Amino acid sequence: MTETRCLEPGNPEFPPVLSAIDPPVEQLWVIGKNLNDLGPPVAIIGARGPTAYGLDVAHRLASELASLGICIVSGMARGIDAAAHEGALSAGGTTLAVLGTGIDRPYPVVNRQLYARIVETGAVVSEYPPGGSAHKHHFVARNRIIAALSLGTILVQSRGFKSGAMTTIEACNRYGRDVLAVPGDVRSELSIGPHQLLREGAAVCAGAADVLETLETRLAETGMSRFGPLESKMIKALRKEPVSPEALAAKIEADPIAVARALGRLELCGVVVREHGAYRTA
Repeated sequence: MTETRCLEPGNPEFPPVLSAIDPPVEQLWVIGKNLNDLGPPVAIIGARGPTAYGLDVAHRLASELASLGICIVSGMARGIDAAAHEGALSAGGTTLAVLGTGIDRPYPVVNRQLYARIVETGAVVSEYPPGGSAHKHHFVARNRIIAALSLGTILVQSRGFKSGAMTTIEACNRYGRDVLAVPGDVRSELSIGPHQLLREGAAVCAGAADVLETLETRLAETGMSRFGPLESKMIKALRKEPVSPEALAAKIEADPIAVARALGRLELCGVVVREHGAYRTA
């Protein structure tokens, strides 16, 4: 297994943002790839006891974003966290797990194999040294690290503001990070958290295109330039309704050949899908 290392502020691999949060991280234990090589980080979090819908959405979102070069960040808990990590791995992408236990203590134990797979292609981090046991307050503290490390956080199912996931959202608000929420079944208690966030101004997240649009500026600052101005304009235009390539070119006043080629790239990336000759965002 990859060697475990301990990072302190000043180390080139230590994320500087972790020195600015409250309380600051004084040591960060890491196992896996260099943190600087993981790609732009986006967190996906949510309920430990989700529905099949929640698991599917988390897995699909993570897979789509990971295929675009985004690193999926989560807490390796049961439910939404695990589904997000699995989705990133299924796409051959990278994912980062932030633990609330010692760096060598996968928690829950049922996720031990997931832990090993994450280490192979991504990384696992913790502010707790090897041997550290699981304590409730450690997981709450862990959530501030997830929020600080990520450009934005997506909430998929939560029963409300007393849930663990919502402590991560509170940290996002303190640190000025973008928050996105996945709409859910109005009959389900698991939709309470996301719908409350949407009422308060969180961005709607129904697919990778919403994440790219919401985090466009932050992603550009990281040097992520997979999509140029044309693709960005196309994604925004396709959010409203399915459009044929010809109609899309006319709508955004762009060269039809360039639009057709760009649509092919976006389809391969899983950002748009084709239905009966028309395209829409995934």
